[in-house]
Amino acid sequence: MNSHTKYLISIVGPTAIGKTALSIKLAQYYNTEIISADSRQFFKEMQIGTAAPTPDELASAKHHFIHHKSIKDPYNVGAFEKDALQCLDGLFKDHNVVIMVGGSGLYVDAVTKGLDHFPEVDASIREALNSQLKTNGLKSLQDHLQRLDPTSYNTIAIDNPHRVTRALEICIGTGKPYSSFLNQGKEKRNFKTITVGLMADRPLVYQRINQRVDIMLQEGLLNEVKTLLDYKALNALNTVGYKELFNYLDGTWDLEFATSEIKKNTRRFAKRQLTWFKKKEDTLWFNFDTQIDTITTQLDAYIN
Repeated sequence: MNSHTKYLISIVGPTAIGKTALSIKLAQYYNTEIISADSRQFFKEMQIGTAAPTPDELASAKHHFIHHKSIKDPYNVGAFEKDALQCLDGLFKDHNVVIMVGGSGLYVDAVTKGLDHFPEVDASIREALNSQLKTNGLKSLQDHLQRLDPTSYNTIAIDNPHRVTRALEICIGTGKPYSSFLNQGKEKRNFKTITVGLMADRPLVYQRINQRVDIMLQEGLLNEVKTLLDYKALNALNTVGYKELFNYLDGTWDLEFATSEIKKNTRRFAKRQLTWFKKKEDTLWFNFDTQIDTITTQLDAYIN
């Protein structure tokens, strides 16, 4: 079995589009298992608000990286990359195809392509740049970056002070351009990735999001958030659906407004997801209600 090329089918698309349902159908079709690359579904305390697979869904195909951590455990994309690759090595011993599903673009990329690794630089450099930003404004940092690393100046989000500062601190701290560290040392993957994207017209995506938020509230999202009140400062809980209800619980907002903010922020998140996923050229895009046979026929043609 090991002589075959191994394939990771990565399912992407905006939130509430139907990725979970598709991943289970594909896992059953290929008789394989599912890896989650959704950075909020890792946490066992956050079940309703992250739209994690239901117990029935979890029972209908074997899942990895769902509720395997606590919000109190530090866990980041670098640790996930390592864990996911190790898990895939094991799965590919018994399967030629594995399914990955997730809405966190950075986490998906970590598995399929690897992360850029930067050397540590002295914290005082960032402090100096932050005070330069306060005193002389963003333009002075942009000009500085243009001198040290024209490539980055032309490719990064130049209006984002955080990005400009980050690029500059690497340039100054290492004496090399920030751009020289990109796409270096990314490990070659011993599997091929096929990316399947699900889409729908924007009004329909938004309607599905609004509907999903109402369902989460019916399923007891508010009680879930109440149990997490003591931990609201943790990064894991700086998440749509949780932070808005913290504002309701501390009396800042009424429930109706908090609910409408969850819907609005989820719609914004979906828009950012689409922008991220649309950048990938070789994605096979399907309308969200495409029949499973149509999708498997295309995948089989690609695999065989």
